[in-house]
Amino acid sequence: MKKIFWLILPATLVLHSCSVDKLFCIGVRLPSPHSRYAKKKYNAVTVPFDAIVVPGFPYEPDDVSSILKLRIRWARHLFNVGLTHNIIFSGSAVYTPYIEGIAMKIMADSLGLPSHRIFAETEAEHSIENVYYSMKMARRMGFKRIAVATDPFQARMLEPLIKKFCPEVEIIPIVYSRIRSDRDDIPSIVSADAVANNFIALNERESRTERYSGTRGRRVVQEIEADNSWKPTPEYGGRKIYAQFDRSGLVLSYQ
Repeated sequence: MKKIFWLILPATLVLHSCSVDKLFCIGVRLPSPHSRYAKKKYNAVTVPFDAIVVPGFPYEPDDVSSILKLRIRWARHLFNVGLTHNIIFSGSAVYTPYIEGIAMKIMADSLGLPSHRIFAETEAEHSIENVYYSMKMARRMGFKRIAVATDPFQARMLEPLIKKFCPEVEIIPIVYSRIRSDRDDIPSIVSADAVANNFIALNERESRTERYSGTRGRRVVQEIEADNSWKPTPEYGGRKIYAQFDRSGLVLSYQ
């Protein structure tokens, strides 16, 4: 029964966003394969990351999501224990007028994290875009060892896409026991810097099919194809693979 629950829960989180926060909090309190997965990934880290990428979540100033707070707390934990030197909060204004990356950075600044070590990526509208755009941003800043730091649910759903588009990016999911004693209040923020101009929610701009294709990397693929430095390799085993080699040694591919 437990196995069935944990198979169904991630899909429920995606399909029923109106209740995602409540369902997530239920999941946090239950032992699961996700928690074992997170601990295994966490315990495998032996060398600090140059930067971690923290995917955003819709920000509501009157009701800050538990998911958003947990991701910020996990980022702070990783910084404080020396497992990362820098943090990139990622996310555009997707379902609310607040630019997620900027809102999360402001909240992290209020917790005492050094502002010169915290950055905001503001273009991503889907989870794999959080990773891809932040990876490109990190590379421009000279960061080489990068990991995604998020809740285990999202981490497991993202892992196949990360392997496909950003194979050198690692994953370090939240280990809830590591931040259970963290009771610091994360204040709501009121800042014009975090408000998008001419905001239109994603679900008003795109159909459900378009949004789903976005979660599967549609925009990432389009950007790869539009980049003249990308060259298609020959067909191999019925799959067409696109790859780029640049000064950082980066290799990306997709089928």
